[in-house]
Amino acid sequence: MGDNRRIRLGMVGGGIGAFFGEVHRMAARLDNRFELVAGAFSSDPKRSRESGEQLGLDSARCYDDFANMVSQESQRQDCIEVVAVVTPNHLHFAPAQAFLEAGIHVICDKPLTTSLKEARQLQTLVIESGLLFAVTYTYCGYPMVREAREMIGRGDLGAIRVVQVEYPQQWLSSAIETTGQKQAAWRTDPTCAGVGGSLGDIGTHAFHLCEFVTGLKVERILADLKAFVVGRQLDDNAYVLLHFNNGARGALWASQVAVGHDNGLRLRIYGERASLEWFQEAPDQLQYTPLNQSRRTFTRGSDAVGDSTAQLTRLPAGHPEGLLEAFANLYREVADQLVMQNREEIASTPLLPTVDAGVRGVHFVETAVASAGKGGIWLSLE
Repeated sequence: MGDNRRIRLGMVGGGIGAFFGEVHRMAARLDNRFELVAGAFSSDPKRSRESGEQLGLDSARCYDDFANMVSQESQRQDCIEVVAVVTPNHLHFAPAQAFLEAGIHVICDKPLTTSLKEARQLQTLVIESGLLFAVTYTYCGYPMVREAREMIGRGDLGAIRVVQVEYPQQWLSSAIETTGQKQAAWRTDPTCAGVGGSLGDIGTHAFHLCEFVTGLKVERILADLKAFVVGRQLDDNAYVLLHFNNGARGALWASQVAVGHDNGLRLRIYGERASLEWFQEAPDQLQYTPLNQSRRTFTRGSDAVGDSTAQLTRLPAGHPEGLLEAFANLYREVADQLVMQNREEIASTPLLPTVDAGVRGVHFVETAVASAGKGGIWLSLE
């Protein structure tokens, strides 16, 4: 695989009209490192073929289902090299397993699976195959999130004491799943979403972010989950207390009934010498406050950020970058790793979320649900 050749990409799910399918495609195109050449875009064969044709693909590579796609693609000389699994949660495991067994790298949406047992099966397959498996915890692709991680890693905050992470949204404040809204319907259905509602959908993002930025691991959690909307089977609000492996304490709040919030992911980290704050709706800025000093604002694209952060930046300061660019940074790192694997070099991008991060997220969800189900008790994440 040469540096200048685009990597052949396939897609499962994400047909025309599916929001995150198009996000994946835009992210993959942004740095011109991938070419979408095949897909099984819908569980409806007709819609799958129509989606592929609208995307300009060869009709022979617009498949009725992922099993047919695996079978036929694996026999081609120009087989896809990596597949993006962009489906509801309960449809992650089977295609991911099938493509791994066919020797094809995988990019998978989070949460990895709807059960820890299945997540660990995928982890074993990845270990045995040596294939790349990336999980799209998108927010770790933001440049200023990487800057925060780097600052903590070099000791700018001193020992971390307190971590506060919240992810409030308002979009499920009423029972829109009963009105035909497809995204709401599957996300509130335990047969599709798994055991966690807001916890699995956005709480996993918050959980990954706090561990990613601090470099710490959560050892124990205590959860309080609630479905406020009458008749809803899964939580739409989650509070989780966190104990970290260095003795730090934390709290995670994930809510999809928080009226007034669109996508309010916010991370606050307090050390013995300074604190940091990052807010997803103003992602180009990172607030840094040393003890007994005035707050400072570090801006993406400025001279204040480090070289590794600057490498993830595409536009000068003052030209906002957001979710698509963060997503594209993950796709760029997938491409970099695939090139290095082809050259039999050691991958040099350890920050890309892997199957291990995916397993960790599913473990968090199941443990939090168990904690809440037992009346809110401390349970181990070891």
